[in-house]
Amino acid sequence: MLLATCVVFLVFVSMYVTAAAEVPSPDSGTNLLVTAIMFLLVGILASFSYLTTIVTQSYVRIVFGFGIFSKKFLVQDIASVSVVKNSWWYGWGIRFCLRPRMWIFNVSGFDAVEIVMRDARVFRIGTDKPKELEMMIKRVLLGDSRA
Repeated sequence: MLLATCVVFLVFVSMYVTAAAEVPSPDSGTNLLVTAIMFLLVGILASFSYLTTIVTQSYVRIVFGFGIFSKKFLVQDIASVSVVKNSWWYGWGIRFCLRPRMWIFNVSGFDAVEIVMRDARVFRIGTDKPKELEMMIKRVLLGDSRA
């Protein structure tokens, strides 16, 4: 996601420089609306470039980038936790898969922790350290105060 953000940003910069270098006329130059849309798109991409997972005694919370999107899972509602590998076709970002029925929150790689809720909803959180995240959540589920 970070690489995609950089590529889009560089494409937008090259378009902006090209438009600014045109010979002045009523239809040439930069456009404020187009510039604003470019910055908005790069900002949205940048906000999904990293994912932070916070584990406390009462909830597991994930936050994308600057905090535009976050989700909480109450610990008391979690039935099980396990380390899984996502398939490449699941993609990155926030995804809902129909088969198997689950939500995926991921910014890169294929490693994830699967959380199954008591109501049978399934969520996968992408992480570079799946074993550590799984252990932290299991400690909280068991009531270990070191989590």
